[in-house]
Amino acid sequence: MTAPRASSRRRFLRRSVAGLACAGFAPLIRIGHAAGEINVTTLADDLWLLTGGGGNVLARSTADGQVIVDSGAAEFSTDLIATLGELPGERIAGLFNTHWHPEQVGANDAIGQMGAAIFAHDKTRQRLAAGYYLRDEDRYEPPVPAAGIPTETIFDQGQVRFGATDVDYGYLIEAHTDGDAYIRFPDIDVIAVGDVLAPDRDPVFDWFGGGWLGGRLDSIKLLLESSDARTRFVPAYGPVVGRAEVVAEQALYLELFDLFVEHIRLGQSARDMIDLGLHEGLSREFSDPFRLFYDLHKGFWAHENKLMHDIV
Repeated sequence: MTAPRASSRRRFLRRSVAGLACAGFAPLIRIGHAAGEINVTTLADDLWLLTGGGGNVLARSTADGQVIVDSGAAEFSTDLIATLGELPGERIAGLFNTHWHPEQVGANDAIGQMGAAIFAHDKTRQRLAAGYYLRDEDRYEPPVPAAGIPTETIFDQGQVRFGATDVDYGYLIEAHTDGDAYIRFPDIDVIAVGDVLAPDRDPVFDWFGGGWLGGRLDSIKLLLESSDARTRFVPAYGPVVGRAEVVAEQALYLELFDLFVEHIRLGQSARDMIDLGLHEGLSREFSDPFRLFYDLHKGFWAHENKLMHDIV
């Protein structure tokens, strides 16, 4: 597959935006193709955030080619590949999946066919290779084509190098699904965290897929311990955030954890808790509080031995 050649106008846009990156995030540029429109924001001289094609996608140019984090939704794969072809980098050298939801792996097949190595946690690889049930849609997601299955497996923490660019990765255990991973560019202190952070929408806990609140808290603690005030965090959806926003989410989840331990031990359901108005006194409002409480409740019962230290 040959990447499309950028027009002179778009090359000019890239040079202009890169020149502004040193002052912070550059203005948004929009690159339109037949399948739709991908929005490209410069985060650093060689790092871009692509939105509008499903979940957030990161692209970094290295001496070995582009390194991509997540691949958006399948219906935008043609648009995404075309947009990546207009960014610096001769080829796509590596793709990292933060987890296995369809909005994060949609262009895996196309990118794999281009010869890129695909990195993911082993549980994400297993899901993509075997297919999985999507409870909300009451259907099975079929296995991805062979070219889209991860070729490099993540179990705990590690590092891989593309040219002179190091990429760190690590497992975020049971934070959103059973196969979450963070991807970090240590030289510019940017971490992609998938759906472990939710800065501008209700947090999603895929209890059917192995995620729960305790895992989310453990994972956020890990992220905070390995970062500082300069670190920028890229969620699966929404804006790039700093440490203060992550600390605020951690405080919210600690509040929710204590609340659920208390009221589950009283035998209350998610509906009971909503009827009591327990969501109204929290530090954040939710667009669908019952859905959030239901998913949290189910996740706790899947980990009932972790409710309190005296449960055996």
